[in-house]
Amino acid sequence: MNIPFLGTWRKKHGPAFGVAVFSDGDHDSEGVAELLSECELLRSQANQAGVELDDSVASLEALDQLLPRWRDDEESLPWLGNDAGLYLGSVIVRTVTGARWEIWPNGHPAVRLASGREIDVVASGHTWASSGVPELSQLYAEVAEG
Repeated sequence: MNIPFLGTWRKKHGPAFGVAVFSDGDHDSEGVAELLSECELLRSQANQAGVELDDSVASLEALDQLLPRWRDDEESLPWLGNDAGLYLGSVIVRTVTGARWEIWPNGHPAVRLASGREIDVVASGHTWASSGVPELSQLYAEVAEG
């Protein structure tokens, strides 16, 4: 989609960045986890490349091996970064004991480990989508160790 004023706005403000989740206070943690794990754009890209996203560490490794064709698309790159971060968070929450989603006061989702450490997985997803470093599987390994 080519919207002239949007290109000018992006040059001044940079690409869209982040995800926000707001609730009325009492949120259903399973519902939030399900919502954050959707990652439709990432799942579509992975599916086109023959990669199944099954919330496993192996799927993170497979994502790391994809050719980054999305980096040429400035419009989808921020969305793919969001999805990559949310998918990483979903894998962590489902496989690392004591990990859970934490919604910051500004609505930004993060993962809180049993140790109390919080990981901004969305920022990590953006970094991965734009440069590929660090790899999602590497980030997972660092979190799973600690």
